Amino acid sequence: MYSIILKSRIKVILVDDHAVVRAGFRMLLSTEDTIEVIAEAERGEQACQLYLEKQPDVMVLDLSMPGIGGLETIRRICNRDTNARILVFSVHNERVYVDRAISAGAKGYITKHAHPEILIAAIQKIAEGEVYIEQNLIRDKRALTSDGLDTNETDYKTIIESLSAREFDVFLLLAKGLTAHKIADELCLGYKTVANYGTQIRSKLKVSSVAELAHIAIVLDVMK
Repeated sequence: MYSIILKSRIKVILVDDHAVVRAGFRMLLSTEDTIEVIAEAERGEQACQLYLEKQPDVMVLDLSMPGIGGLETIRRICNRDTNARILVFSVHNERVYVDRAISAGAKGYITKHAHPEILIAAIQKIAEGEVYIEQNLIRDKRALTSDGLDTNETDYKTIIESLSAREFDVFLLLAKGLTAHKIADELCLGYKTVANYGTQIRSKLKVSSVAELAHIAIVLDVMK
């Protein structure tokens, strides 16, 4: 099967909101004879449309983008095509991001800090129909410890997993100490939208402070 793909080259769509980053990826992949970049997108909505039009063999996708964001992009594409092969290429190395991306339908996950050869290898493996996760992202899940939490940690885990993609992004950034204004800039959202997300998240988790959010994130091992 892979030999057939090699003859026609692996068709790739790059999705990242930074043009300079896409240019760097394109240049890197141009050195590999088995891979051809056929299109680029800077937003999730555009990526969904291009996927339907171009039908790539592999889509290389960042998670942090304006608009619907990376996780929702993965879900929408995979809902339309259960055979979609999406490789997440992100700065985020927290395990929870890997878990959520794979759960959404991605077939692979590597970080932007990885050696350039890993990107090429990941694309080739995913084109073959395999799953590829960067080695240092694969960790055994540790048993959770309450560490003084008043509510059962399993309840917190269930609530976190039920958050929407955007709610989860806001939760993690709040837990890392970013202000609503900085999060709005980071996610290309309005300040009021971020503030509303923060209120909803604290309400769902039944906490009132950022310190409590950070404590939950640490106990559930969703941030380093």
